[in-house]
Amino acid sequence: MAKNIMLQGTMSNVGKSLITAALCRIFRQDGYSAAPFKSQNMALNSYITADGYEIGRAQAMQAEAAGLEPSVLMNPILLKPTTDVGSQVIVNGKVRGNMKAAEYFRHKKELIPDILAAYNKLAERHDIIVIEGAGSAAELNLKADDIVNMGLAKLVDAPVLLIGDIDRGGIFAQLLGTLMLIEQDERDRIKGLIVNKFRGDKTIFRSGVEILEQRGCVPVAGVVPYIKCDIEDEDSLSDKLGNRSVKGIIDIAVIRLPHISNYTDFDVFLQYDGVSVRYVTKYTRLGEPDMIVIPGTKSTIADMRWLRESGFEAAIKKAAGKIPVFGICGGYQMLGKRISDPGNSEGGGEIDGIGLLDIRTVFSGEKHQTQTSGHFAEIGGMMSALSGLHFTGYEIHMGETTVNQDKLLDSGGAYSGSVYGCYIHGIFDEPQVSEAVVRTLYERKGLSFDGKGIDRSAYKEKQFDILADEVRKNLDMELIYRIIGQR
Repeated sequence: MAKNIMLQGTMSNVGKSLITAALCRIFRQDGYSAAPFKSQNMALNSYITADGYEIGRAQAMQAEAAGLEPSVLMNPILLKPTTDVGSQVIVNGKVRGNMKAAEYFRHKKELIPDILAAYNKLAERHDIIVIEGAGSAAELNLKADDIVNMGLAKLVDAPVLLIGDIDRGGIFAQLLGTLMLIEQDERDRIKGLIVNKFRGDKTIFRSGVEILEQRGCVPVAGVVPYIKCDIEDEDSLSDKLGNRSVKGIIDIAVIRLPHISNYTDFDVFLQYDGVSVRYVTKYTRLGEPDMIVIPGTKSTIADMRWLRESGFEAAIKKAAGKIPVFGICGGYQMLGKRISDPGNSEGGGEIDGIGLLDIRTVFSGEKHQTQTSGHFAEIGGMMSALSGLHFTGYEIHMGETTVNQDKLLDSGGAYSGSVYGCYIHGIFDEPQVSEAVVRTLYERKGLSFDGKGIDRSAYKEKQFDILADEVRKNLDMELIYRIIGQR
């Protein structure tokens, strides 16, 4: 049975996901079989495993860092918010139903057998399980029914590293305050503190380390700098989703929908020199991009209504024909003529779409979850360079779409003139696909493109090594190995 170590945080977005990925990579480099685990994840960025199960995108990323195929065992419970007070509940990779928060909290402890079954199966197959908590370790109002922080640590008898984010300020209040608020038996589980996202000269913080250790009576396992590496981030607080004003030679504008999902679909373009990806929240900041993308969403009808009321719909219609417009999953559905949800799969109702594609979508209770691959059809319009190219990706959607339009892919999708759409997340990840898009956008501006497609897998492997190397240099790995009992 595997040993384990758990990473908990003082709040959301302190860097738990990346430190988990880094440790998975470090353990792999040191010859151990390590696997990530998060009992309950709340995120709209998700991934479909090879056997058709849905998990959080962060656990898929961490599995890649560990050199493993992503598995549903790594994330048995996934919550995908549909409203401010409700979520789609996914258990063991399949939809269990939609629940309001109060209803879920009443029943979530009933999921402990599913959590332990997944954890134990994972622990039978690996040497070390690196467990990621969620939010804050000191959520006092949620403590009684906790299944993701100290509640889980007790269930699987895990030692804990507590992470604070010094970049957001108040590091002493974060770490020492958390230690003060939790129970003594929980405090005894915390074997080390990590100060994350440090900027500047670390020698200035030597006295800070002493204060933390003296007052917290817990060793500081490391002060980790703000690391510059390009690794997928699923958190809704991601810096990538901010309103960026800097535009590259090629400017790709992604509409920042209220319920945006799988925004990492466009990370591949950030690998290219001269290309910017902006997530735009107001149509007045749209400007004159070279391509507009409407991404996936967990609430298609609600976000279509927002597009209309915010002024984005009119702006998209105005831009169509002048620049390429591309819709992915929910964005693809919005480009059509009608969206209906008679079974209340995502909140119910119906609405007219933007009407740029002759497609109609009707939601059903069954969710499509599959990895897929194929080829672009012979297509026309501004993106004709995509014709015949091979793609890989995955589908996660509730709707059935009727297409009265030319197909974009050999497996479906649609296009009309400069407007393109499909259900495939990761559609741009193949190097020849992203290169064709970037080259086309350069040439449309009368510029030559001297680059070439980048192998996304090789690129991510390099980024994982950068992350692991920096974390290894700044963590006391001897202490961490002692904590988990491996050395």
